[in-house]
Amino acid sequence: MASAKRVGMLAPMVHELEPLVRDLGLEDQGDHHIGKAEHVEVVALITSMGLAAGAGAARRILEHDVDHVMVVGIAGGVDHSLSIGALVVPETVLDRATGRTFTPTHVGDTKPRGIVSCGDDLVTDPATIAQWESEGVVAVEMETAGVAAVCEEAGCEWSVYRGISDFADGGLVDDGVFAMSNPDGTADPDSLAQYLAENPERAKVLEQLAHDMRQATDVAAAAAIRACSHV
Repeated sequence: MASAKRVGMLAPMVHELEPLVRDLGLEDQGDHHIGKAEHVEVVALITSMGLAAGAGAARRILEHDVDHVMVVGIAGGVDHSLSIGALVVPETVLDRATGRTFTPTHVGDTKPRGIVSCGDDLVTDPATIAQWESEGVVAVEMETAGVAAVCEEAGCEWSVYRGISDFADGGLVDDGVFAMSNPDGTADPDSLAQYLAENPERAKVLEQLAHDMRQATDVAAAAAIRACSHV
């Protein structure tokens, strides 16, 4: 691949952007952050959650004349041989709604493996997850297929680095947790208060999710930063 001069980093949620800002010392420019990693310039921004948001963010990042786009963040585990905090660098990204598949450009020090399945729906059914695992799916998330479609149409190389923050069939993330999140992944205070009032036993679960998310975001960010030396 040609040597890149500017890399775009897309983080779906505020929590996923934070370790990139911290570790690269990125400067806040309002709707994006800028800085350097190794020999390349970095432009980073939040996509918000979902395939359409991912596609929209990809279009915005391409306006910054980036040579390579990286999706950096967390994923729900499907492959049970993985552990919390494991790094996922897939061979293939699947859009569940259309069946379309995308192949990332491999950069970095981790050998690609498996399929990341993308969709806007929250799937937690154990039987469905088991079927996906048997088909080679290693993790699920909500943005990369949207990013990939835009990048491929524009002829821009892209890659993806995700850390496992929970397991799709693990019962930690339910519709209630999902519903109280803003599009950028931050919790809506009123929804959070109501959720905990109705489900006080879930407080420990939310604490565990926050801990595991921090571990996963740090792993993903570190991998993306290392990969900058290979683009």
